Amino acid sequence: MPAYNFKSMQVVPPAKDFIDIVLSKTQRQTPTVVHNGWAIQRIRQFYMRKVKFTAQSWNEKLTQILDDFPKVEDIHPFYSDLLNVLYDKDHYKLALGQLNTARNLIDKLSQDYVRLLKYGDSLYRCKELKRAAMGQDASLKYLEQVRQHMSRLPGIDPNARSLLLCGYPNVGKSSMMNILTRADVEVQPYAFTTKSLYVGHMDYRYMRWQVLDTPGILDRPLEERNTIEMQSITALAHLRCAVLYLVDVSEQCGYSLAQQAALFHSIKPLFANKPLLVVVNKTDVRPLEALTPEEQALVQGMAEEAQRISNGGAGAAGAEGEASSLLTMSTLTEEGVMAVKQTACDRLLSFRVELKVAGKRIADVLNRMHVAQPKHRDPNARPPVIPPSVAAARAAAAAAGGKAQRTRKLEKELQEEGGGAGVYSADLRKHYDLKDPAWRYDIMPEIIDGHNVADFIDPDIDAKLAELEREEEQMEAAHQAEMAGVMDTDELTEEQAADLAAIRARKKQIVAGHRLKKASASNRPVMPAKHNAGKLQAAKLRAQLGGMGIDTSAAEARLRERSQSRGRKRSRSEAPGGDGDAEMADAEGTTPKRIHSSKSRAMSRGRSASLAAPSPGRGIKDAGMANKAVKLADKAQRKMNKMAKVGEADRVIQSKMPKHLFSGKRGKGKTDRR
Repeated sequence: MPAYNFKSMQVVPPAKDFIDIVLSKTQRQTPTVVHNGWAIQRIRQFYMRKVKFTAQSWNEKLTQILDDFPKVEDIHPFYSDLLNVLYDKDHYKLALGQLNTARNLIDKLSQDYVRLLKYGDSLYRCKELKRAAMGQDASLKYLEQVRQHMSRLPGIDPNARSLLLCGYPNVGKSSMMNILTRADVEVQPYAFTTKSLYVGHMDYRYMRWQVLDTPGILDRPLEERNTIEMQSITALAHLRCAVLYLVDVSEQCGYSLAQQAALFHSIKPLFANKPLLVVVNKTDVRPLEALTPEEQALVQGMAEEAQRISNGGAGAAGAEGEASSLLTMSTLTEEGVMAVKQTACDRLLSFRVELKVAGKRIADVLNRMHVAQPKHRDPNARPPVIPPSVAAARAAAAAAGGKAQRTRKLEKELQEEGGGAGVYSADLRKHYDLKDPAWRYDIMPEIIDGHNVADFIDPDIDAKLAELEREEEQMEAAHQAEMAGVMDTDELTEEQAADLAAIRARKKQIVAGHRLKKASASNRPVMPAKHNAGKLQAAKLRAQLGGMGIDTSAAEARLRERSQSRGRKRSRSEAPGGDGDAEMADAEGTTPKRIHSSKSRAMSRGRSASLAAPSPGRGIKDAGMANKAVKLADKAQRKMNKMAKVGEADRVIQSKMPKHLFSGKRGKGKTDRR
């Protein structure tokens, strides 16, 4: 994880937008209207509240900016020098200091104007306070540019395990970076393609490593180097990492080996106390053996100096050490790249371990550690013991001049003979230690409810099952012969055969239609009754069922009964009692029973109490129950009518914008109505 996350810094708005943000917040969260008739004390409190809230808003915004930007003295020296290289440390600190001064000035102005407002009620003073409490416009613009640039910086952890690639421009640093990590750095055939630091990550020995690609460096004095080169110098000076100095042996980068060697020796002080490797690149174009003696001497001199620096200035470690400090590779064919990675990582790991051991903290760690060492319980010697049978077998084999033969097969050999892994099933019962070895493969009893299942198994069950199957086959054959005799189509006439074929075809259609409806019952649309009006006719019913020999008189009577008009008829109004009372008398001439009184007006409405018997199939016993059902339905609808609802499913919102939610001032969290 990087030590600093510059991407989390908030945006620094320009001065004009800053004023709008603060004043808009003040306008939204403080009272805005001074009513007539207010006492002077209330008016003073009104304006004092605005001044205090505005000053508090300024203080919060500026404090957030000052806290987001890193302090030069509190961060790692690498980032401190990088800030100085990229943004000029003095200018950076001056801009933050101006913001801090503006914050203090705003607080003092707020206190002064609040003190003045206690003795006056001038709105002009409040506006002047807001205008005076502004920082300088240039400071805000500069800090926003710094924030944007810092948010694009890679997250470099100065204390992590790192490999740093450096050298002249166009020697293959970015190509090696793309091979070692998942980064995608731009690679072009011209110099200074890489203009800033790039970081990539890789894994080695189950640990996380970061690889740094630095811009190219030219061999010139430090004061003449530009900002791009100074980023590389800063990384070399402050990061504790393994340095890989890349050399283009083919000289296709535009710089000779002598120039590359001169640059190596000029920046040599930056390599102190770091593992250093000289990596010769592009050996696919020009091998190391094809160099002239002078060029080989230059490369060898760099390797010896790298080995001396890696050893802490103690001199070269011999031929083996020199070979390990000079490595060759080709980023085009990727030959030798992984060897360079492995060597550099191992060098850095050993270097970090040596630093920790040489430090002061190692003594504290060793004092807390205790390594247990086993002790002899007595001075008696206990050499390994070989069984006599094994010793005798070995002696016999040695006397015979051969190797002792095994008397049993190993389980692996049995597996190969049995078909191999996945096919062979190991026999686990052969190792059972039982009183009688013959019991090893006996069937183990299964106990259910305290009883052995084997006790209830008939030993002749297989024979009885076979006899039962033969009996069923005979009965099935006899039934088929009987049905063949009954349904013999040879004895039918042509007319009977045609009717039989039609019946069977119709049966198939009915079965298929039923299966189709059953399969798609949940998704099938319902056909309105008006589309079936022409199909449900008595004539069609009589023609279809009558042709099949079925009596349709009962079905026709039911159709006629259900198709009677439900409207008013003159015969219905000719009931006894001219005042509208309905009386009914039974066949025996008993006293008629009054259903509704003459005072009730329910009999005169369309959905009034009906005297007709309810139609069968509705689940209603008589006319009285039907009338009661109508009244209950009307009563349930009254509540819906009061709320202007069509029914239970009516969810219409009549007022889309309620006045209490869309007028006046609203606080935070009060805008959403749901």
